[in-house]
Formats: sequence, structure tokens, C-alpha cells
Amino acid sequence: MTADHDPILIIGGPTASGKSAMALDLARQFGGVVINADSMQIYRELRILSARPNSADEKRASHRLYGTLPASERCSAGRWRDLALAEIRDAQANGLLPILVGGTGLYFRSLLNGLAPVPAISPEIRKHAIALHREIGAAEFFKQLSKRDPEGAARLHAGNTQRVLRAYEVMAATGKSLVEWQRSQPEGDGYPGKISVLVLDPPREALYATCNARAEIMASSGGIEEAGALLALDLDPTLPAMKALGVREFSAYLSGDVTRDAAVDRLRQGTRRYAKRQSTWFRHQMPEAKTIAARYDDSLAEEIRQTAGALLKASPLTG
Repeated sequence: MTADHDPILIIGGPTASGKSAMALDLARQFGGVVINADSMQIYRELRILSARPNSADEKRASHRLYGTLPASERCSAGRWRDLALAEIRDAQANGLLPILVGGTGLYFRSLLNGLAPVPAISPEIRKHAIALHREIGAAEFFKQLSKRDPEGAARLHAGNTQRVLRAYEVMAATGKSLVEWQRSQPEGDGYPGKISVLVLDPPREALYATCNARAEIMASSGGIEEAGALLALDLDPTLPAMKALGVREFSAYLSGDVTRDAAVDRLRQGTRRYAKRQSTWFRHQMPEAKTIAARYDDSLAEEIRQTAGALLKASPLTG
């Protein structure tokens, strides 16, 4: 079996929309492997704060790329793409359906469209960028990036440390912006196989209510302790895992800067904002997807099984 003939199923959508439960049900229905496409669920120290599937769910169907990397490492879109392609090939070799699920749009884009041919960045340049960011702070660092790469900076947010650092180091190493490199991306570099896409897009009020409830659940079920354990590792604060929702909020509580209730309120707000950004990305960047305007729950299971089955039988899109 080859990727040129066997389909993959992508399940996307914002946090707290029920993607993981939906992927699990479809994996059991169609004989699939659930492959993580969430930038935080790949870190082993973030089971609770990333809302990773629990051990019971992982036993009900095969799950891959969950808790795979330590928080001390950086997982770029390119690294995830290599890992995901290996898991896709392994699933197909065993006659199983690869089901990629997550809310990290950049990961899906790297898989479907390929990656710009940016030369490898030297460790020295990367270390310099990280040290400078730490020395002058995020706001000033972003100003410096904006002067050197105004087009690239206009597409970023100063608080997205990983992407800001990436833009800076590419410019410093190559003299060309990441946007310029992306324009030179060869055509046909995306995933060559057949693709079906399902996106959950719940009404905003319902989604926000779930986001609010999730924040308290995380705080009450070990999320505070998980954040404390991560902080105790004394890792580089620019690492992606240190930017996970809940880490900063619960850190402020553990250090005595805010009350527990205030920390949970901040997490609620941060989760809602993140969910809104994700919903916007999927609407604009994956218009080919079959959209389900609801949060997944058991009442939708049969309808979604039929929808997914029809997509997989049809002639799916190709990358």
C-alpha cells in the first residue's frame, strides 16, 4: 500500500471542540491510527495542560506522537512533518487509516503544502537569537525584527516566541526573510496522497463555555502540579513547551503573585483567545474541509461516522 492510493483523514478545529474523542471514535470505526498534530500534546510533561488523551483512550485505539518528546526539545513544523510522515507510512503499511488530529494549523500546512527550502540555521545564530530575546525582552526583540523584516513581522504576534525567533534567525543567517523563502517553495512539495478533511467549528458561545469549564478542570485535576513540575526543570523559557496554556498562569499562582481563582480566570481568557485564533485559521486556510458546526459528543457520533465514510469513499483532495 502506498500514500499515492491510500487516504489520510485530517480532523482539525479549535481547542475544546471534541477533536480527540471524535478521532478515537473514527479510529475504532474505520480501523485507524490516531496521529497527533497538536504542538503541545507532543511533549511528555504536558499531559494535563495540553488535554492529551488519557491512558484509557490510548488503549482503545493506537495513538502516535503523543508525549513523544521531552519539554527540553523544540518541535518545529518540519520536525513534526518528518515524524508524522513516518507514522503515516507505518499505518498504511499495516493496512490502517492514518487519522491526523489537532489544532496546530502550521503543522497541517507543512504536511499538505510542504516546507520552504530554508538552509539549515547554525547553532551559533540560534543561540544568539535566543540570548538576545532574553536580554532585551519580547517587545524590543519584535521591534528589531520589524525593522529588518517588516513583511514577515506583520504576519506575526510579538508573543509567539517560537515563530518570532524563527523569522529572526532565518533573516540573520540567510539575508532573506522567511516570507521570501516561502515564495520560492517548489510546487508539488506537499503530501502526495489522498486527503479528506473534517473540521469542527462549534458556535462561539458553546465553545467558550467549554473553554471556561476546561480551565477549572485542569486546575482541579493536577494541572497546577504539572506546571510546577515543569517549572522545576528550570528550562529555557523560550522553549515551546514553556508557552503552553496554563504554564504562565499557574506559575503566577505558585509564586504567590495571584490567587488561584485569578490564575484560573487568566487561563479561561487565554484558552478562549487561542480557540478563536484556531477557528479563524481553519475557516480561512482550509476552505476545502467538510465543516461540522458543533462540538463533538456522542449524540453526533453516528452522523459523523457516515460523513467521514462518505468522504473516504469519494475522491479526496490531493496535496
